[in-house]
Amino acid sequence: MGLNLSIPLPERMAEVFVVLIEPEIQGNVGAVARSMRNFGFNNLRLISKSGYEFEDEALARSKHAKSVLENAEIFSDWDSCMQDISIVVGSSGKREMGEKIAFRHFVMPDEVAQRMNEVEGNVAIVFGREGVGILTEELQMCDILVTIPTWEGYPILNLSHAVTILLYEMHMALIATELGEQEGLPRTTKNTRLLDPELRRMIHTLSVDLARVVDVQEHKRPGIAETLKRVLMRSMPMDDEAHRILGVLKQSRDALKEKHSEEE
Repeated sequence: MGLNLSIPLPERMAEVFVVLIEPEIQGNVGAVARSMRNFGFNNLRLISKSGYEFEDEALARSKHAKSVLENAEIFSDWDSCMQDISIVVGSSGKREMGEKIAFRHFVMPDEVAQRMNEVEGNVAIVFGREGVGILTEELQMCDILVTIPTWEGYPILNLSHAVTILLYEMHMALIATELGEQEGLPRTTKNTRLLDPELRRMIHTLSVDLARVVDVQEHKRPGIAETLKRVLMRSMPMDDEAHRILGVLKQSRDALKEKHSEEE
C-alpha cells in the first residue's frame, strides 16, 4: 500500500516543469503524475490545441498524486507554454546515427540532471505524443536534447516510463548534491538565475539570422543555425553572458549584411 506523507517537496535551485505535448492516453498522464510525485516534482503542463480534461483513468492511475493533475496547467500552443521558461529540454528516442548529425545532438539523462541541478530558472522537460513523439520542428525549438540509451532494436519507451527515468536521474543528482553539501563540498557553478526567457528567444532568433547571411550553400543554413543555437544553449549562459553573446551575434550579422550589400 503506497504512502503519501505530508512533508515538503524537495528544494531545487531550478523550477522544473514536466510538459506533455498532446498526450493521447489518459492512463499515461495519470502514471506521469504518479512518477512526478514519486520523485518530488509537482509542476505539470500540457499542450493541447483543443484543451484537456482529466478522466477517471488518469485519476485512477495517478494514485496519491491527484494533486499534480489538479494543479496542472493546460496551454493551447508551444509559445504560451514556454513564455516563462529559461531552458527547454526535449526528450526523444529517435536518434540520428553517423558522424554527420544535422539536428539531433543528444546528451544523456545523468548529464542533463547534473546541469539542471546546478542552475536557477524555469526549466521545461518536454515529452512528445505517444504515437509520433516530439515533431522535428518542436525539437528545433528546444535548447537541449536528451535521449535515454535504450537498445537500438526497440528504442522508443512508453511515455510514463521515459518521464520516470529522467526524473529519477534528477532526483539522484539532488541527493548527490545534498550529500556533497553535508560534507562541505562547494557547488561547481554560481548560484545565479539561469537565463531570462526573452534572452533565450533572442539567441534562437539571432542564430537563424546569422545563418542566413554566412557564405555557405543554402541547404547548409538550417544545420548551421541549429548547431549554433544548440551549442550556445547547452552551455547554459547566465544573463550577463547572454548579453555579451547577443552583442557579438548582432555585430557579426550586421557586418555580413553590410559586406553583401557592398558586393552587390
